[in-house]
Amino acid sequence: MGERKRIPLGIFALLFFVISTSSLHLLHASDDIYDATFYESFDEDFDGRWIVSEKDEYNGVWKHAANEGHEDYGLLVSEKARKYAIVKELDEPVILKDESVVLQFETRLQKGLECGGAYLKYLRPQEAGWKPKEFDNDSPYSIMFGPDKCGATNKVHFIFKHKNPKSGAYVEHHLKFPPSVPSDKLSHVYTAILKPDNELQILIDGEQKKKANFLSSEDFEPALIPPKTIPDPDDNKPEDWDEREKIPDPSAVKPDDWDEDAPLEIVDEEAEKPEGWLDDEPEEIDDPEATKPEDWDDEEDGEWEAPKVTNPNCETAPGCGEWKRPMKKNPAYKGKWHAPLIENPAYKGIWKPQDIPNPAYFELKKPDFEPIAAIGIEIWTMQDGILFDNILIAKDDKIAASYRETTWKPKFIIEKEKQRQESDTGSSGLAIIQKKVFDLLYKFADIPFLSAYKFEIRNLIEKGESQPNLTVGILVAVVVLIVTIFLNIIFGGKKKPARVEKKTKTPAAETSTNQGSAENEENKEEETSKGPRRRVKRDN
Repeated sequence: MGERKRIPLGIFALLFFVISTSSLHLLHASDDIYDATFYESFDEDFDGRWIVSEKDEYNGVWKHAANEGHEDYGLLVSEKARKYAIVKELDEPVILKDESVVLQFETRLQKGLECGGAYLKYLRPQEAGWKPKEFDNDSPYSIMFGPDKCGATNKVHFIFKHKNPKSGAYVEHHLKFPPSVPSDKLSHVYTAILKPDNELQILIDGEQKKKANFLSSEDFEPALIPPKTIPDPDDNKPEDWDEREKIPDPSAVKPDDWDEDAPLEIVDEEAEKPEGWLDDEPEEIDDPEATKPEDWDDEEDGEWEAPKVTNPNCETAPGCGEWKRPMKKNPAYKGKWHAPLIENPAYKGIWKPQDIPNPAYFELKKPDFEPIAAIGIEIWTMQDGILFDNILIAKDDKIAASYRETTWKPKFIIEKEKQRQESDTGSSGLAIIQKKVFDLLYKFADIPFLSAYKFEIRNLIEKGESQPNLTVGILVAVVVLIVTIFLNIIFGGKKKPARVEKKTKTPAAETSTNQGSAENEENKEEETSKGPRRRVKRDN
């Protein structure tokens, strides 16, 4: 037997480091479970632990299902266009008063989200007037948090209900300018951190997207603390209050030469009828090839008339029918006269009622949140495939961060990599298709009857190759160009009538005419390839 190879000591050290680090990481995650106020992993079936609403309108079926591509389970919205409601009572209410509270959960929109919600409701104690089996939209909550998307709505809600200490009514306060919902099908984790100094932080995938203050009127609508003063509802604007900043000058007089009746346009008396105008020819004539249908009944259908077609005599003439001088802009037109505006000496500004002390005003050092006694999901959605997972309530963001690292991040990395690979595969497939399309276009450019236009076609194709994202547009442009050339070759041949203008030839013009005679001969050939242009008579 040969001598056994000795394994370097460094390898043992590296293996020991990896194993010990992994073990410590798992032990740390295990410890966090006991540090959490509430945690639901959905590793086990929810049946018997979560209560599904028995109200008839909530007929969506919840399922305990695996996250696509993972050996991890969650609570699944399994049907489209349904209402869903399910609730989990906490062992003890969570008090939102003198310490931080972190609300966190994961969702994955496995089939996207066009119209629906994926948010959680943190419910008040049942003494507020609700029962788990009757959980619905009216069940009183303390906080609503999570993504919602439908039509113009695209936001991660944060809404809290707060009891007005003066009126006793509960008011919904909505976070202003909330972050948007990620537009993909990956797992995302949503975190709301409520701090005792009235600060709110909204995180998506561990990244802060919004910071707000519960007492700030700039962050919540309506503001938690009412304004100290309000406009007096009994105050009325005085009758002599003038809000006009400028007024017409009362001393201004319309000029004597201002003609308000002058028309906007007048007949161009200098215009002359073009040579060759056919006054006695109608623009349209009866179709000489049309025949009366055999089944035409004059008594029932009326007298038959042949359909009209363009008069062929007008195609080569500058126009047909009665010629009328065209209209032109009237230089004397001024329109209706108005006195110029001047500063209003009686102007007092825009009136507004005076402020009075707000009878509903109260002071508050921090919100008086209602306790959280249960977590509910009550949504209406047009999409299925929404998966909820790893619902957490904790007193420290470090605990929430640990859960993000151990439960969400590994899945997100796998999903992101798969998305990248699918994108690369799709891009390479598109590139192959684009190459085949451009190869075909180059073959079209080599067709003999297109030889006169080969340079233009190839130039257009080369532009498309340099900008592959324009492949479809380039393809359409080339096809239109080829069809246009083909139609010109087939149906061309009539000379385009020249535009007739008033002749005032100068010596310089005669010289340029002689010099351009060769060019005119070439232009004639081009004009014969285009169809005749019909001239329409001008009306007053």
